[in-house]
Parts: sequence; structure tokens; C-alpha cells
Amino acid sequence: MTSQRSGYDVVVVGGGHNGLVAATYLARAGLSVVVLERLPHVGGAAVSAQPFPGRPARLSRYSYLVSLMPEQLVRDLDLDIALTQRSTASYTPYVRDGKPGGLLVERPEGDSTRASFATLTGSDDEYDAWRAFYAEVSSLAAVVAPTLMRPLPSERDLAAAVDERTWRDVVLRPLGEAIEERFADDTVRGVVATDALIGTFASMHDPSLVQNRCFLYHVIGNGTGEWRVPVGGMGAVTDALARAAVEAGVEIVTSAGVSAVAAGDDASEVTWHDGTRAHTVTGRHVLANVAPWVLRILLGGPEDAATKPQGSQLKINLLLDRLPRLRSGVEPGTAFAGTLHLDEDLSSLEAAYADAAAGRMPAVLPGEVYCHSLTDPSILGDLEGTGAHTLTYFGLHTPASLFEGDRQAARALAVERALASIDAHLVEPLASCVATDEHGNPCIEAKVPQDVEAELAMPGGHIFHGDLDWPWASHRARLETPAQQWGVHTASPSVLLCGSGARRGGAVSGLGGHNAAQAVLAAR
Repeated sequence: MTSQRSGYDVVVVGGGHNGLVAATYLARAGLSVVVLERLPHVGGAAVSAQPFPGRPARLSRYSYLVSLMPEQLVRDLDLDIALTQRSTASYTPYVRDGKPGGLLVERPEGDSTRASFATLTGSDDEYDAWRAFYAEVSSLAAVVAPTLMRPLPSERDLAAAVDERTWRDVVLRPLGEAIEERFADDTVRGVVATDALIGTFASMHDPSLVQNRCFLYHVIGNGTGEWRVPVGGMGAVTDALARAAVEAGVEIVTSAGVSAVAAGDDASEVTWHDGTRAHTVTGRHVLANVAPWVLRILLGGPEDAATKPQGSQLKINLLLDRLPRLRSGVEPGTAFAGTLHLDEDLSSLEAAYADAAAGRMPAVLPGEVYCHSLTDPSILGDLEGTGAHTLTYFGLHTPASLFEGDRQAARALAVERALASIDAHLVEPLASCVATDEHGNPCIEAKVPQDVEAELAMPGGHIFHGDLDWPWASHRARLETPAQQWGVHTASPSVLLCGSGARRGGAVSGLGGHNAAQAVLAAR
């Protein structure tokens, strides 16, 4: 369809979840809003799909967990979504002195968690250090989380409200230093470190502190940092947002590829194509739910390869006929119910980073596994109750550069090493549990950064649209306009960021959309 008018109060470029959030807030405030989406459907990375022919299971194909979406936002928009807890926080299989075991972290933590730490480390010291560290992290989260839906707080004010040691460990120095000081065991160190590396290619000692910023975003959601499973899959989140947008009066145009934004001080003109012909529409405000690197091109800038973000993740979706048994003897329903850490000791993470930074596929690939069907069996469709389960593998330190050249061969090698990291802890090879589709092919789907870029237009396949920023304003920041105050400004007064590339973007949170909408309303 084409848009119904030539001008709007707000034109949203990109119908991902943040674009829908922004559009709904603004339409409810009485503004005319159109959303232009390149794909035939909205949702961006927050979608569900049936990737395996003849199999009814619907997998969260790209984004897979909700960690940062504030409960206030869900209430504000009357979203009909259910986010549910996983019964296990994490399980980390290991082999020590030839004996298999596993580090279990319950939700909530209890006697089994303490006993698991003691079995691994030989005393209660490491678990006591764990509890002390995460108590401090929780106190930091309790200070930062309430600010995410407000104008940017100042760094100075937040630092004054947080314990000095905690601020130093998380904000001022490489997180690897704090982890190595606070914990003695390599496996425990790695479990802590993984939150700093999801979608982020860095050493834990990187002086840029990009790993620290990633860690902070993973632990501050709703003040708890808990990653929750959306009932019905990620597509259910998008469906609820799309319903809310349409009910608020938002006009949604799909198959509308935006090719240019002509920015002005008081309004901007957006050019888009429906596959047959070009159209133009004017907006007093344009909200860009695309990566900042892409926005620069739409505004007429060059495709600067030197500044293009680079994603660093391997995503493998699988459908199993049954869950495999583990060598440690733990029940599969416990081990797979949370985050299953694989080859994520701190030393393994650093070795894998060194390999990838040198242009080599990591010899031992670190990653983690999630079984959402244990928490939400409804995504299995007719397979519910048959023993079948979905499985998602997320591999770290697999930057886009490793898949240049012969991409198929590199993808096959990465998948092989990912499956090998799982098999090392199983009684039976995972391949013996993998279902087949109606054509007899194994139900395995692998996505590398280039696939994410091609399918979702995220430059370099970077799932955060670029490196994450601290969710506050430095003492040198200019905060003269509403857009600056909300962390969504660009060089043009009429064009704002509203996606993961906004100051407090990243993950499935809706924060970029909410904050852009508030900046528009504050400027009225």
C-alpha cells in the first residue's frame, strides 16, 4: 500500500520494535504518524518464523530474549505480551581432572547453587565472592534502571549514588581486571564475563571499555537484568506492538524501502520506493529506526567502510526430537532451561578473541545455548508434548571478517566447531537428536553477521547497530535541546534516532523508540 497523505507530523523510517513503540506513543498523543518498513512485515529482528519445512515450531529467528524492556513501557502502551522467567539462570558443564561436572546457578539461587560452587572450587569462597559482586551490581542497576525512561542523567550524579568500588569496577576500568581480582576460578570468571561479550567483539581487557558497557546493559533491565522469554516467541512482542500502533491510528506501510532523507531545520522529506515507483512524504520530524551508519547514507553521506560497524555472532537455530543427555548426569530439563555456557572459561574467551582478532576461526568456539521451548512449549505447535524442543546457539567472537571470502566454507566450519563444543559434554552427539524437515534435511539454520546485514539491513550484521554507549551524559555533553537531553539527536534538528543506535538503544527494549517520542513531544 502507499501512504494516504503527503505530509505527517512524524515519519518513522523502519518498522522494527523501536519504531512501533515511538509511533504508538506519538499517535496516542494526537500526532499523525506513518511508519515506512522496507520488508513485507514489521518487527525487524523481533520476529518468529517456521524455518524448517513441514515442522510447525516457530523460532525467535534473530532476537530471542527480552532483558531491557521496562514494565512501565508495557503498561503505557497496554501491550498484550507475557514475559516469563526461566527456571534455571545458567548451567556450565565442565571437565576437571577428567571428571565431568557442571556449575548450576538456580533462579532464585539456593542451596544447590552454593553446593555447585563448592563442588567446582572446593570451598564456599567463590560463591561468597559471587554473591558480593552481584549484590554490588544490583545496587548499580537499581540506580541506573529508573533513569532509562527519563532525560539522560549526568554521569556525576549517578557516580555519587553508587558505591565507589562498584563504579570503578564496572565503569572506570576494564571489567576483566575486576573479574580477575574478585574471582579465582577460571570457569566462574568466564560466566561473569559472558554478559560483557554478547554481540560485542572485544577482549575483557579492552581499554575502550566497550565490554563494560555491554555488561552494564545486560544487568540493568528493570533493575534486575533478568532475561525473560516472551510467550509465543519474539513475534508475539511485534504482534502486540503492531496492534497497539494501528489502534492508536498509526499508518504502517510495508515493502517501502527508504532511499533518501532530505533534512531541513523544520521538516524533512523522505523518499521511498514500493517496488514499482518512488514516493515522497514530508514529516515535521523523521525518526530513524535504522543504524546511525545507514542514516548517514540516507542523508547523502558516503558509505564509509572504515566506520562501518562489524557484528560478531553466530546464531544457530535447531529443532530436536529430544533433548540430549549430559555427561555430568544433570537432568537435561535443568541444564537447558537457562543459559548453557560452553567453552566460556575466561581463558577460553580470551584465547578465542585472540584467534579471531588474528583472522582465524577460534579453535575452540565459545558460545551459549537456550531452549525456549522448556519455558514456553507453545512455540512447538503440534509438536508440544512429543519430546521435541527448540534450541538456539549463540556463538561469541565470530566477527564478520571471518566470513569474508568463501562464506559457505567459513559458516560450515563455525557450525562444526559450535556443535563440537556441545558434543564435548553430551553422552550422545547432538546430531542424533536433531529432527529432520519434510525433505529429510537436518533442522539446523545458521546465521552469520553477513546474513543479518542482508536480511535486516543492520550494517555489518551488528545487532546493536554499533558499539553501545553509556546510558548517561558525560559532564561535557551538550544538553540544550530535547533531542540531546533524551540521547536521540543527530546533526539535523528534524531527524532523530529512535532505534538501537540511540544513546540508550541495544537489545529488545523499546527504549530508543520511547525516548525519541518523548523528545518529539517535549519540542512541541
